[in-house]
Amino acid sequence: MTKAFEPGDPVLEIAALGKGTPDTVLEEDSLPWIRKAEQLKIDKIVNGTHSGHYHLIIGEKGTGKSSMLLDAMQKVGGEGISMFEAHADLEIFRIRLGKALDYEFHEDYIGSLFSIKGPREGNTALLDIERAFNKLEKVALRRRETIGRPLVLIINSTHLLRDDEDGRDLLELIQQRAEQWAASKLVTVVFNSDDYWVYERLKQYSTRMDVLPVLDLPKEQAMSALRLYRVRNFEEEPSTRVLEEIFDRIGGRLTFLNRVAKSLDMLETCDHICQTEKTWFLNKCWVLGEGMDDDVMDQQKYAAAAMVLAKALVDQENQSVGKAAKHPDQGQLLPQIPLHKAREIMTRADFIRSYDHINIFTIDAAAMVRADSVPMQNAFRQICGEPGFEEHLQATLDRISAIESLGRTREIVAKDLIAGKYKISGRSDRREGVTVESMPAGNSKSYVS
Repeated sequence: MTKAFEPGDPVLEIAALGKGTPDTVLEEDSLPWIRKAEQLKIDKIVNGTHSGHYHLIIGEKGTGKSSMLLDAMQKVGGEGISMFEAHADLEIFRIRLGKALDYEFHEDYIGSLFSIKGPREGNTALLDIERAFNKLEKVALRRRETIGRPLVLIINSTHLLRDDEDGRDLLELIQQRAEQWAASKLVTVVFNSDDYWVYERLKQYSTRMDVLPVLDLPKEQAMSALRLYRVRNFEEEPSTRVLEEIFDRIGGRLTFLNRVAKSLDMLETCDHICQTEKTWFLNKCWVLGEGMDDDVMDQQKYAAAAMVLAKALVDQENQSVGKAAKHPDQGQLLPQIPLHKAREIMTRADFIRSYDHINIFTIDAAAMVRADSVPMQNAFRQICGEPGFEEHLQATLDRISAIESLGRTREIVAKDLIAGKYKISGRSDRREGVTVESMPAGNSKSYVS
C-alpha cells in the first residue's frame, strides 16, 4: 500500500493522455491564465499544507472541480495522494478503493476448489473497506514519522453513491475515519460531489469538515479567458458586445466555455447549448394538460412540481428586473429560493433531491435552490413565456387534483331494488357496512347520505 502513495498516480497518467490535444481547452491544466479563486486552497489541501480537516468540494457539474484537483496533484507529482471514482454498487466501490490503495481483497482464493471456506465468506463490502482503512492507517502512521505530512485520499463523484441504507452506511463509515484521521492529521479525506444530499448527510455528524463551494467563473474572468483563447488559436479578437452576449447565454460554466471557445461560430454554439438544456428539461418534466390519463399520475406530479418551481424562479427574476438582476463583476445572477421555501412552493419535500441529481435545479451549500445553469434558467424563461403556458400548467394541476379526489371517492350502487323510497345509513365508526331499508308507503320524507 505504501507504493500507492509514491510519486505518480494512475489518474494522473490517464489525464495526461489528453494533454496538448485540440479538444483540451479552457481547463485549469491547459490554460494557466484561468485561475479560479478556489485553486489556491485546493493546492494547500492536496500538498498537505492545510491539515486537521477533511473536505467536501461541492458545485454543479462542469465547474472545474475535478480539473482543479488534478492540477493540484500534478504540482506535487501525485506524491502522498490517491484518487478514485465512487460508484453506486458497494462491490465496485470496494474494488476501486483496493486498486487506488494497491490493496488485495483475496478475490482469487484457491481454497474454494477444495470446499474450504474463504476469507471473504459471509463478509460484506463494508467489512473489506474497513480492513483497507485499517491498513491505510498503519501506512499513514509510518509516513508521519518519516515525512510529517498527512496522506490525501480523494473520493471523486461521491454523489454517485445511492441515497439508500447501503450508501448511507458507507458514507458514515468513511466519515468516521475522516473525522478520526483529521484530528490526528494522519489522512486528509476529500469528497468531491455535485449533489447537495452528500453535504446534508455529512453535516449531520461533522465536527472537522470544511466545505468548499466551487462556482462558475465571474463575468470579467470568463470574458478575458475567452478573448485570449480566440486571439491565440483563431487569430481573432471578439468584441466586448459579443463576449457579453455569450456570457448572458451560457454564463461562466467552464464546460460550456470550453465548447464555445473552440467552435467556429460561438453564438451558434451558445444557441445549441441552450436548446439542449431546454430539451432535457422538457423531456423530463413537461406537463400533459387536462387530457392527462390517470396512469401517468405519479410522473405528472413530479413534472408539475418542477414546472411550478421553474415558474416561481422566473417570477422572482421578473420582479428583480431593474433592481439587482445584474452585478458589474459577477454579471448575471440567477434567482434563487431557500430550500424550505422551494419545498413549500412545490408542496413536496422529496422531489428536490432528484431534480438536483438530474441537473435541472441545484442546491448550494447555503441551502439555496436555483436553476442548474444559466442556459437552464434561459430555458425556464422561454417555456414560462410561451402563450398559454400558465393555463396549461393550471389545467394539469386541476387534473391531478381531480384524479386524487376521484381516488378518495367511493361509489355505492344499489341493485335489484323495488321501486319506492329507501333509507341509506351507515355507522360512523366504520365497523359495519351500509344498510338499505325500505320505507313505509306514503312516507315522502327524503334522506341524503
